[in-house]
Amino acid sequence: MHAVTIARPRPLDATTPSFAAVAEELLDDVYGYLLYLTRNRAVAEDLTGETFEAAFKKWRRFDPRRGTPRAWLLAIARTTALDWFRADARRRKREERASIAERHGELTTFSEGFSPELAESLQSLSAGEREVVALRIVLDLDGEEAARLLGISPTAVSTRLSRALSKLEERMRDHDVVA
Repeated sequence: MHAVTIARPRPLDATTPSFAAVAEELLDDVYGYLLYLTRNRAVAEDLTGETFEAAFKKWRRFDPRRGTPRAWLLAIARTTALDWFRADARRRKREERASIAERHGELTTFSEGFSPELAESLQSLSAGEREVVALRIVLDLDGEEAARLLGISPTAVSTRLSRALSKLEERMRDHDVVA
């Protein structure tokens, strides 16, 4: 019998369900758990995606003798949520420091040099959305770089950027700037 190590994952056998089957069966459970923890549908959706992304990467290490796929996935979901809460707390502290500095005139506004309509639309975004727009669009970082900088997954960066751009497009359409 082969020893199971990190370097040599255990081979999946016929009794182990496929990752696709487990994901399909437990998607609602993971989402519900994350929704309960975060009380925010968008965040729960993002974290569910991150959970399944992490689980997919670790699937070869899942051992059904140590627990059920449900318990294993919920443990990954919990870790993903805790990481998000920590990152969110760090983000809030950064925003608070930036806000204080801005009130004291130490920083220029993010939207300096933009049209009044675009500046207003940018200010309507959440701080996290403005941050990802600044990194991905203004500073032209790729998704991996932005993800490392923000402490979130590349999937979360893409999702956040997509939401931010959709909101900007809607706001600019309200100003009759976008055709």
